[in-house]
Amino acid sequence: MAEKKFVVATFDDENELFPAIEKVKHSGKKIYDVYTPFPVHGLDAALGLRETKLHTAGFIYGAIGTATAVGGMGYVFTKDWPTNFGGKPFWSFPAFIPVTFELTVLFAAVGMVLTFCFLNQIAPGVKKHRFSLRATDDLFVVVVEVNDHNGTEDQIKTTLKNALTVETQIAEAGWWFGTYDK
Repeated sequence: MAEKKFVVATFDDENELFPAIEKVKHSGKKIYDVYTPFPVHGLDAALGLRETKLHTAGFIYGAIGTATAVGGMGYVFTKDWPTNFGGKPFWSFPAFIPVTFELTVLFAAVGMVLTFCFLNQIAPGVKKHRFSLRATDDLFVVVVEVNDHNGTEDQIKTTLKNALTVETQIAEAGWWFGTYDK
């Protein structure tokens, strides 16, 4: 995987983070990522991120679970192994409701977790570059990629001059399987 150059700025207060993000955006540079020790209200809007579609995926997974439950029980109890339980008809939908509910919840929950992990590139063995060891401890980290569209390294550093620390790092932009050992 190709290595890229990043300017990494750290802040110790979220009140300093938002003006820095606005400065970077107003200067026409694109922020690669922002790491925070806790969820920061309004950060997604400040970065211009769109709303997630995870709830739509959850609905689709739940509908698949419902169809699987109703279809599976309908087939088993009417075609494959019709059995008379206490005089009830073979297609007894009220008896199917508990299993249908449970499979709907199971498919929606497992599907959303797997989708979340895939979209955020997190799984056992998947590693990404750590831009700051204190990023999820007590520092706010803004990462800007240095490329032809974002300007030079010095321009980006000048834009982020009010940060606690500003440094340049060379790292792989994507993810890989392995350990953090060098």
